[in-house]
Amino acid sequence: MSEPIWNKFLTERDKAVFEASGYGARGGFGKRPALLVIDVNYAFCSDKPEPILESIKRWRNSCGEDAWPAIASIKTLISKCHQKGLPVIYTTGVRREDNWDAGSWSWKNARGDEAPRTVATNLDGNDIVAEIAPSPQDIVIYKQKPSGFFGTNMASYLTLLGADSVIVTGTTTSGCVRATVLDAFSLNYRVALAEEGCFDRSQASHAINLCDMNAKYADVVKTAEVLSFIDTLPNGLFDLPKGAAPQMAKAS
Repeated sequence: MSEPIWNKFLTERDKAVFEASGYGARGGFGKRPALLVIDVNYAFCSDKPEPILESIKRWRNSCGEDAWPAIASIKTLISKCHQKGLPVIYTTGVRREDNWDAGSWSWKNARGDEAPRTVATNLDGNDIVAEIAPSPQDIVIYKQKPSGFFGTNMASYLTLLGADSVIVTGTTTSGCVRATVLDAFSLNYRVALAEEGCFDRSQASHAINLCDMNAKYADVVKTAEVLSFIDTLPNGLFDLPKGAAPQMAKAS
C-alpha cells in the first residue's frame, strides 16, 4: 500500500504524535450518503487544463492542471451515484454584479475586485464546469463563504433527504472543502473524502489539510474504495428531485 500523500511533509515527531494520540481512526461510511461536489467551477478549474501560473492570469483562483484529473474522478463518482439513485449536491458561488457582497473576501486578496467573468471566454467563473454539469435530479446550492453549510439550505436538504453521511469532493482542499467537512462533522454526519476528487492550488496545503482532516474529522479514502462502497448500497434509497437542473453556461 502506498504511503499517504501527506507523509512527506510530516516530521518523525509528527508521525509519532499521531500514532500515540489515537488520531486517524477509521470512522466508517454511513448508510445513507450524499455526494457533495464543492465549487468545481470555472473560477477554480479554468476552462481548460493548463499550467497553474498560466491559468491564474485569467482565473485568479484557478488550481491549474491539478483540477482536471480530479474532475475525471468526480465524474465517475457522480455517474455511480446516479446509477444508484444517491443524492448529488453541488455548491458554487454567487455574487452581485457590483461585487458589493464580496465582503471579507476582498480583504485578503489584491485581485479580489476582479469580475467573475473573463473577457477571453465570457464564461462566468461560478458556472460548474460542463464536464460534470448538474443533471435534473441533482441539487445546486449557491454560497458566499467557504462552507457549503454557512448561510445555505445544505443541512435542511440533507435532513429532507434523510442522509446520515456525506462523501466530499471538490476544491479547495484547504478552504471550502475543509470548511464544509468541519461543519458536516460538527453536525454529526459521517464524513469521507474521495482523495483523488479533491484538489488545491497549493500542493502542500492540499496534502497537509488531507492529513489533518483524516486525523480528526473525516476518512480520506481512495475513489476506488468509495465506488466499491456505493456498489454495496441498495437502489432507490432516496426520494430525489425530479425537476430541471439550473441552466449553466457551456464551454465553447
